[in-house]
Amino acid sequence: MAEPAVLIYTRNHVTNGTGFVHDNIATSVAAVKELCGEKGIKSESSDDPAVFTKDNLAKFKAVIFCNSNNEAFATPEQSKAFTEYVENGGGFVGIHSASGSERKNPDFKRILGGTFKWHTPNQKFSVVVADPKHPSAEGIPATWTWKDEGYLCDLVPGLHVILEMDTTSVATPPREKWALKFEGNRFPLAWCHEVGKGRSFYTALGHDIASYADPHFRKHIQGGILWTLGMAK
Repeated sequence: MAEPAVLIYTRNHVTNGTGFVHDNIATSVAAVKELCGEKGIKSESSDDPAVFTKDNLAKFKAVIFCNSNNEAFATPEQSKAFTEYVENGGGFVGIHSASGSERKNPDFKRILGGTFKWHTPNQKFSVVVADPKHPSAEGIPATWTWKDEGYLCDLVPGLHVILEMDTTSVATPPREKWALKFEGNRFPLAWCHEVGKGRSFYTALGHDIASYADPHFRKHIQGGILWTLGMAK
């Protein structure tokens, strides 16, 4: 049986040229390639939206949006090819700022599971494991102190939540000043769901370059990829 292959996609683009580009992209791509290689998964990376054609996507078992941001696609046809790819059984993985891609695209929001709205300043906070049995949570402490931007996304219904932010553990700013209101003291940080015949996994974690050397975080990403590909135990 041929080794499965994934496409790692990193486009950061806005037409007016003012979008934020993370400095973690090279490090995160290298880490994802290493994690895939450990499990016999081939990978290649690109920031060229021309990769989104039906024939090209057919070469991959999943597409990983790795710290992409803003305009992922250059044409409606590319967006359509991606949407149909996932709905027909392709996998999707989103890492950190992937939720900031295609912010006005309802199909992309539906596939990822939400759209980025706001984040807390980068700081330490508590991550709570909502589903310890999910492959992406394997080995992660039930409550995990982590330094990151606490992402708040506008979520679609029906997500299977894996990790949550304990919002009471975020020091600044006070929650009444946060840009998205919600009930309770938890907010999803990682989740998965099915989209048509395809699988989708997203984690909001991963802003800092140093994150990609952390053993727990690396296992989190790798477990999410394996679940998406149907390769998890």
